Amino acid sequence: METRNPRRWWILVVLCLSTLVLTIDSMALTVAVPSMTDDLGADAQDTQWILDSYILVFAGLLLTSGSLGDRFGRRKVMLLGLAVFGAASLGATMCSDPAEVIAMRTAMGVGGALIMPSTLSILITVFDEEERGRAMAIWGSVSMLGLVGSPVLGGVLIDHFSWHSVFFVNVPVVLLAMVAAVILMPESRAPWQKPDPLGAVLSAIGMTALVWWIIELPQHGALGGRSSVTLLTAVVGLAGFVAWENVTASPMVPLVLFKHRNFSGGSLSLALVQIGNGGLLLVLTQYLQFVLGYSPVKAGLAFLPFAVAALIGNGAGMKLAARIGDRFVILAGMLVMAAAFALLTTVDADSGFTVPAIALGLLGLGAGLAMPAAVGALMSTIPEDKAGVGSALNDTIQQAGTALGIAILGSLLTSGFAAGMPADAPEAARRSIGAALAVGGRDAGLVRAARQAFTDSMTTTFTVSAIGVLAAAVLATLVMRDAKPKHPGPDARTKPEEQEEEQEEEQEQEQAKEQAGEQAEEQELVA
Repeated sequence: METRNPRRWWILVVLCLSTLVLTIDSMALTVAVPSMTDDLGADAQDTQWILDSYILVFAGLLLTSGSLGDRFGRRKVMLLGLAVFGAASLGATMCSDPAEVIAMRTAMGVGGALIMPSTLSILITVFDEEERGRAMAIWGSVSMLGLVGSPVLGGVLIDHFSWHSVFFVNVPVVLLAMVAAVILMPESRAPWQKPDPLGAVLSAIGMTALVWWIIELPQHGALGGRSSVTLLTAVVGLAGFVAWENVTASPMVPLVLFKHRNFSGGSLSLALVQIGNGGLLLVLTQYLQFVLGYSPVKAGLAFLPFAVAALIGNGAGMKLAARIGDRFVILAGMLVMAAAFALLTTVDADSGFTVPAIALGLLGLGAGLAMPAAVGALMSTIPEDKAGVGSALNDTIQQAGTALGIAILGSLLTSGFAAGMPADAPEAARRSIGAALAVGGRDAGLVRAARQAFTDSMTTTFTVSAIGVLAAAVLATLVMRDAKPKHPGPDARTKPEEQEEEQEEEQEQEQAKEQAGEQAEEQELVA
């Protein structure tokens, strides 16, 4: 008890601020895109690069930045990331053409990649196992509030100021987080080890190519156009990275983490959940604005049931995990999420907001139960000296899941909408519901058909989401184990013993590998 950092809860506030700025930026920008592209004269390709440049750099550098935090200091790397992110945000407020915005968004991606792994790795080193679950729940709640509240904030800023304000709002939050980090946060790092530049290069090339391929799936298909080259680059880069990390003496990423059932089961199940969640905001925001006629601000406020229920779920999940274990809390939460997506499949053009509001409440409750428990379980398997790169590995897997979900569900939504439109509808009206409403104008029949086609395609996307979350629930239940008994009982003696036996087996395997390698070297020298 006496070894706990007395400032740990203030440190958590800093970590929440650092994470919040990333969430606010990514979600508020989606609201600002129409105003920004009109003002800059950006075409469709420019707009795509403004959105995608950030995610490409962010995903490509996560593993490298996590390793840098472990090696050079997690606070130092997080402060560097905040400085880069804040400076790029300030620079974006002065941009006057699309190329400049793309450059600033790229720099923000570098800053975000430096910030994200450090926040979670600092959290697990500052809080002990007894308090880590509560800290995780608070951290997750703040992220969810940012996810829901940022579109509202973006709408208010656009209504009262210009699109530049969406970037400027990051600056004071960054400055506050940096000052608080310098005053309150201790430095932590792993023991020094030899750098792994080849691993860093291979991971960056492989992950960037993979996310790029996923982003272009809706336009070019899996192997169409340049997609085949991008996919080949991703496969070669990631395969080379895995092969190199398994043979090098100082690997950047400890792939041995995947031998832990909680890490592999937790990270992969969360990736499946992210695939299901990927299209949620994309789909429901369009439903609220184009089908129900909500303004951007009102559409953002409509997600409040999700945020409130998520906070309730976080609090309840922490107490339940203490009684029945993480695995069953994760299962319960994911089943509630799957039920919410199933409910959303019943929405049609005449449903209004009642059914989506109930579904959002259920979705928030399920996410509040499942997500912090899953992250806490998998992070508990990571040694403190690998906290940064272990956190980055989990972030990278989830990031790929999110990108894949947006690509798959966005493609299903677009193709389903086009197929559901009348055969005699104008070609422009078949591209999206926004275009259809613009073309339709006073044509009530075309407007009605567009809204019906959109809600029909929604059903398909949310069905896929429900299947993805159900698959995640099955995977988590079958693969994961409770890290420790949550209360004294008959198993209290056996579970720690089982864990010790597993650790001893792993150590014996590693020793056997080292001995085999030494023997082989000796044989080569003799030969």
